[in-house]
Amino acid sequence: MNPNIKKVLLLAPHPDDGEFGCGATLNKFIQNGATIRYVAFSPCEASVPHGLPKDILYKELSKATSKLGIKQKNVTTFDFPVRYLSDHRQAILEELVKINREFKPDLVIAPNSKDIHQDHNTIHKEALRAFKMTRILGYELPWNDVAFENRFYVKLDRSNISRKIEAINQYESQSFRAYKEDEFFYSLGKMRGVQVGSEYAEAFEVIRWILD
Repeated sequence: MNPNIKKVLLLAPHPDDGEFGCGATLNKFIQNGATIRYVAFSPCEASVPHGLPKDILYKELSKATSKLGIKQKNVTTFDFPVRYLSDHRQAILEELVKINREFKPDLVIAPNSKDIHQDHNTIHKEALRAFKMTRILGYELPWNDVAFENRFYVKLDRSNISRKIEAINQYESQSFRAYKEDEFFYSLGKMRGVQVGSEYAEAFEVIRWILD
């Protein structure tokens, strides 16, 4: 991996987006000594299944990020309302600008430009504004992507994919999701790996890439 990338910022509109989109890559970055900061914007209280605590997703996020090797002091959460992030665009931008000044990431990983979820689209656009001088990659969420420009790949091994799945499995409240099966992520990782001659891989959209 690029030795100049020592600080990585992951932007997750909702808890679990980061793990679904690039959990294995985050794990590999950590194995290579990088610091990961994970930022989630909504606890998704309005989407929590009936009978579960309203803060269940942030509790699961804490367990999931630990499985990937992310230190809890590097996990930041906000309380913006799910499906209405666009109504809080300016506040989100201001928080991202603060994080940029404080953390100074070498790489930002955010939702890709073709993701049709309204919250994901908002975070994508505000990331472009807040991180004008920074490398940005867009992660893949096949169930949201009407198209996906897989121009950038991170080669992975099975242990990275297994850590990703361990993290995803901490989201027990989301077990009803059709795409939450282990085999789906092993298969997606295998397919992306075949495309670049690796055991496994994750693919990304190149939003901005800078060579030092």
